[in-house]
Amino acid sequence: MLRYSLTLGIKAKWPGTFPWATLVVNLSGALILGFLLGWQVNQLVSLFLGTGLLGGYTTFSTFNTELWTLFHSRYYWLFVCYALISYGGGILLAYVGLLLGQKI
Repeated sequence: MLRYSLTLGIKAKWPGTFPWATLVVNLSGALILGFLLGWQVNQLVSLFLGTGLLGGYTTFSTFNTELWTLFHSRYYWLFVCYALISYGGGILLAYVGLLLGQKI
């Protein structure tokens, strides 16, 4: 429900070809997951929040569908940018989240 609401809000503010909504959702999910790992909460809580909540919040299948659509529609520049920002930004934000979580 959270992802769906956020997606609707982002698409209303930033319509167009670039998949901003999925990018924001997945990058924020990477940051939060990194934070949970760095915070080192109880394993059961970590599994519930990381796998359960964030697993439902983030979306790998939509990301790949959007990549395929950009490529198939010959938006090659957007395809490359989306892939690089998603993968690179996800790794970077997970690391930032990890560092933030370790400070608590």
